[in-house]
Amino acid sequence: MAYFLVIYTQTASFKKEFHNNVYKPEPNEYNPYYYKYISLVGETDIRATFVAQPDELRAAVAPLPEEKGTFAYYEGKWTIKEVLSHLIDGERIFAYRMLRISRGDETPLEGFEQDGYIENSNANHRSFSDLLDEFGFCRKANALMLNNLNSDALARVGTASGSPVSVRALANICIGHVRHHLAILEERYF
Repeated sequence: MAYFLVIYTQTASFKKEFHNNVYKPEPNEYNPYYYKYISLVGETDIRATFVAQPDELRAAVAPLPEEKGTFAYYEGKWTIKEVLSHLIDGERIFAYRMLRISRGDETPLEGFEQDGYIENSNANHRSFSDLLDEFGFCRKANALMLNNLNSDALARVGTASGSPVSVRALANICIGHVRHHLAILEERYF
C-alpha cells in the first residue's frame, strides 16, 4: 500500500488546477437513486478516501473467521462473501462507466442485474482474502485512472441505466457504495 500512496501523492502534486469542489457532483449529474451513496461522501477531495477504502474494508472483515463468510442475516439475503463480491462487481461496473464517459463516449450504458451477478459469482467458495485482494486491485487501478483525469473529464456527463451521470458522480458513488454496504455489514452481520 505504501507504493500506492506514493503514486497518489505524486499524482496529486501536479493537479494544482483543481479547486476544492471538482470532485463534488451537482444533483443534476446523477439519478436521484444514487443520492443514498453520494450523500455518504463528505470529502471535497475524494482521492485519499478512494485509495484508503480497500484497507478499511479489509480491517472490517479481518476479525471474522472464514466460516462466517457464508452467513446471511435472513433467508434470501446475501452472505458476507456475496456482499464483498457485489462490491467488486459494482466497482468494476462503475469504473467502466467512468472510463467510457471520461473519454467522451456518448453511447448509453446499460444497467446490470445485481442479483443475477451474485448468483453466478461463486463468492461463497472463495476466501475472504481472495475477495478482498480482488477489490483492492480493482480499486487501485481505478484510483490511478481517477487521479489522472482532468477537471473537464471529471465533469463530463454520459448516460448509464437510462439516466445522466458524470464521472465525478460515479467516483462518489464508488465510495458511498462501499460505505453503504459496510454499514449494513456492521449492523446486520458482524
